[in-house]
Amino acid sequence: MYTGVAAMLLVTVVGIAVVYVLHRITAVAPSALSSLPYQSGWQPEEHALSRYHVRWYPATLVFLAFDVEMLFMYPWAVVVAEKGVEAVVEMFVFLGALLVAVAWAWREGALRWV
Repeated sequence: MYTGVAAMLLVTVVGIAVVYVLHRITAVAPSALSSLPYQSGWQPEEHALSRYHVRWYPATLVFLAFDVEMLFMYPWAVVVAEKGVEAVVEMFVFLGALLVAVAWAWREGALRWV
């Protein structure tokens, strides 16, 4: 009954083991130059979490708002023909909520760089 699931599990475990052993065999030992995180092996001058200015965080949140909008609009575009006017109204309600969020971000200064 569950032979297909057991076979897939076995193939997955064997595949992971093969890839792991292949990596262990072919991996290059890390040196001081290749193990440093960035800037061609130069010593870092600052902590990794302190590199970004605080003004990037609101811009990131605005980007995520538009990204989530696209996440919902693609499946909506597929089913809008069969759902009709109801789907169009629902999408405009969603876009209205997003517009309110963008207006709030604009008022709070999230879109200003200076």
